[in-house]
Amino acid sequence: MKSQFVCQNCGAVSPKWLGRCPNCGAFDTMVEEPIDRDETSIKKVKPVVLSSVPYEDFKRRSVGIGEMDRVLGGGLVPGSLILLGGDPGIGKSTLMLQISDFISRNGGKIFYVSGEESSSQIRLRAERLGMRAGNIAILAETELNSILNVAEEVKPDLMVIDSIQTIYKSEISSAPGSVAQVRECGGDIMRFAKAHNITTVIIGHVTKFGVIAGPKTLEHIVDTVLYFEGDKEGQFRILRAIKNRFGATNELGIFEMTGNGLKEVENPSSIFISDIMAPGAVIVSVIEGSRPFLVEVQALTSPTFFNYPQRVTTGIDYKRLAMLLAVLERRVGINVYGLDCFVNVAGGIKVTEPSSDLGIILAIASSIKNKPVSKDLLAIGEVGLCGEVRPVFGIDMRLKEAERLGFKTAIAPAKNKIPDSLKMNVMQVGAVNEAVSTIFST
Repeated sequence: MKSQFVCQNCGAVSPKWLGRCPNCGAFDTMVEEPIDRDETSIKKVKPVVLSSVPYEDFKRRSVGIGEMDRVLGGGLVPGSLILLGGDPGIGKSTLMLQISDFISRNGGKIFYVSGEESSSQIRLRAERLGMRAGNIAILAETELNSILNVAEEVKPDLMVIDSIQTIYKSEISSAPGSVAQVRECGGDIMRFAKAHNITTVIIGHVTKFGVIAGPKTLEHIVDTVLYFEGDKEGQFRILRAIKNRFGATNELGIFEMTGNGLKEVENPSSIFISDIMAPGAVIVSVIEGSRPFLVEVQALTSPTFFNYPQRVTTGIDYKRLAMLLAVLERRVGINVYGLDCFVNVAGGIKVTEPSSDLGIILAIASSIKNKPVSKDLLAIGEVGLCGEVRPVFGIDMRLKEAERLGFKTAIAPAKNKIPDSLKMNVMQVGAVNEAVSTIFST
């Protein structure tokens, strides 16, 4: 039987053993795996014309949590395969148990497979969450063929696999969680879910780098990839859609972890902004998926005690901060070279879109000048290297969200068209030095 060598860290394949993986650079991760090629199992297939394919109208199933429905694009799609990843203890299993409870109480049949907990442990968790539904079938098993055989008998509406790293196929010699096991088990689960039209959620572990453990193939074959983020010691959790074939990507949902499980946060902007605005704090608007959020950017500057000033960020890209500091010094004339600069996005959210650039610069300038920015002011705008304030997309929904929350004033790019229906005062600027002089003129 022919064999190949597969890296257990990244999934790279080599026809011969190598001491170091040529793809990821890890040492001693190449493991030999057989190549199973059964020519007799290959069946003949025929293509069909796209226009002749019958259209199947599907009805989404609500999960009972508005934030989760939003992230999924309106609910669960029958026969879809969802990958849910997150740090240990973040609440992945708790979330799926709550969803299972709601669906079962509304006539759905659940098949929950756990490779990490016993049936009695799952029951204890369910009782702590106050679950009352009895139409949930629990199976503590890790062998995939046995799991799928039971699933065929149960015929569930929702199947949960917790987690893919504990599941294995007996035909494959490598250990559970290896690249080969995760790849083959994921493929078999996908084919089973599509063939039997069963909505399936696969829970996955993440590496220390924050990505789902196992080969990237797993993320390619599923319909939806969700990441559950947040500080385990904190109160709030963020669910983000990285990939969604049935809805918007980068959609974001906010949850609060309580003693009775996860609860949705219906007004997320309220948890990211504070009532008291000190020097260095500015409110900015970001859009995640189809939803605008107002978040608070905080900056703190102080004279440095080192040869090279410190640049520390939480929630924004370090290189982005370095660029904005250069713009602030060269285009605005504010000296930042001898200052340590710390920038934080309150609430633990990560801001990646450039529409927050103007707010970050105003926050740094506010800290340097020791002048607070009005708590009723919203800053929107991308800043270019030439010091220009560039237009951003979705200006109308950003401003309407701010107006809904009681903001009276906004500073925005001059090239953005402002909706006539807005009652708030919008100051439009074309350059970053104009914005700084406008805000700190008094």
